[in-house]
Amino acid sequence: MAKPLSKTKVVSHMAEKVGTPKKTAALFFDELFKLAVKEAKGAAGKFVIPGIGRVVKAHRKARMGRNPQTGEQIKIKAKTVVRLRPSKAFKDAVLK
Repeated sequence: MAKPLSKTKVVSHMAEKVGTPKKTAALFFDELFKLAVKEAKGAAGKFVIPGIGRVVKAHRKARMGRNPQTGEQIKIKAKTVVRLRPSKAFKDAVLK
C-alpha cells in the first residue's frame, strides 16, 4: 500500500503549482488549521473546506460495549467527536 503524502511534500507540491515560496504555502496550511479549529470550537461547530468537505463537531451518546479480551460488558461514556464529511464532488472524484 502506498504511503500518504507528508506535510512537507504537500506544501512543496502546492507551492510549485501556485508559484509561491514554500514558506507561504506552509503558512497557508497553518492558518487554515487555526481557522478550522476556531470555527469548529465555536457555536456553529462546523467548518467548510470548499471542494473537500465539512468538519463537524458531533455528539456520541453513551452506550454499552464489550471488552474484547474478557467479553465483559462495559459502559462507554458519551463524548464529543470530530468528523470530516466529504463533499459530493470530492466523493464522486475519488470513487470514479
